[in-house]
Amino acid sequence: MARRDFRETVTVAADLALVGIAVTVSSLPVLTAGAAVHAGSVAVRDIMDGSAVRPAELWRVFRRSLLPGAAATVATTATAWLLLFNLGAVASGRVPGGLPVLVGAVAVAAALLAAGAFGVVHLAHHHSWTGALRWAAGTVWRQPLTAAMVAGVSSIAAVLGALIPVTLPLLVGYLLFAVHVVVARRLAPDPVAADV
Repeated sequence: MARRDFRETVTVAADLALVGIAVTVSSLPVLTAGAAVHAGSVAVRDIMDGSAVRPAELWRVFRRSLLPGAAATVATTATAWLLLFNLGAVASGRVPGGLPVLVGAVAVAAALLAAGAFGVVHLAHHHSWTGALRWAAGTVWRQPLTAAMVAGVSSIAAVLGALIPVTLPLLVGYLLFAVHVVVARRLAPDPVAADV
């Protein structure tokens, strides 16, 4: 029995690593990152449900998500650049406000990071991109502690990926899994019921 559980754990870990590698490779053209993350999130959902990951279905999700995913990638990149620019300006003292403004900017960045992560999970359950964004924003507002946990885990994964770049593809799959688990366990009973 213990051997079977160990084998299943190793199988899930390997599947998640493959999902992370596939998402990373599919994101290399940059504008395909949104579609790649959406397809990866669907694959993680299937792994969690214990059902077979269907490559044909993932390819269909990827193709269908190319245009909205490209728009999401551009919006995410622009928002991240603006936040980093603002954080740098406040931290260097070029903008007045000091520590309170810096803490506020970090809080906004964490909330946006959590909303993005929640939105990706919501997308895996066949909801629209705008519906996923509305649900994610509402969830961050209603569940700030859970949002902080997701932002923290995402930040740790980003730091590990920056420090040890070779692990980045693996971390992508494991991070998608972690966010799915948080949504399933902490935002239950039916966290992805209907678009708000």
